[in-house]
Amino acid sequence: MTAHLPTRSRLVHDALREAGIAGDIVVLPDAAATAVLAAQALGVEVGAIANSLVFWSDEEPLLVMTSGAHRVDTAALAERLGRGYITRATPEQVREATGQAIGGVAPTGHPAPLTTIVDEDLAQYPEIWAAGGTPHTVFPLTYEQLITLTSGTVAKVD
Repeated sequence: MTAHLPTRSRLVHDALREAGIAGDIVVLPDAAATAVLAAQALGVEVGAIANSLVFWSDEEPLLVMTSGAHRVDTAALAERLGRGYITRATPEQVREATGQAIGGVAPTGHPAPLTTIVDEDLAQYPEIWAAGGTPHTVFPLTYEQLITLTSGTVAKVD
């Protein structure tokens, strides 16, 4: 059933099933490496796209699952979380931490669990969409499922 999926997306699929999430990974005809492109491809509001952004914070990767309608205020988020700093991870750091490329980072399917922050504003959407491990793959889930899947901490990110 998952044979048509890229390798990275099969890892995400397996992690979703282990977590009891039934949403299928959808392969899009065109890359949806941004929230706007993903929203257009799916016919949903940009805010319902759960962007997976990898940052570097206090010498470790930090995954921030933010609404596609927001930009992360790294200084404010660092202060809220009691961290020394939060900066954008390099493409190499993203790949090392997640096994996935920028534009397709999923909230799961990584080599090891990542400390994760989940944008509180995603709660307003009954269904949200996240990347499925590549820029061409996405999957649906609920806000509660996202928190459970990532063991995420809910916070204001903008």
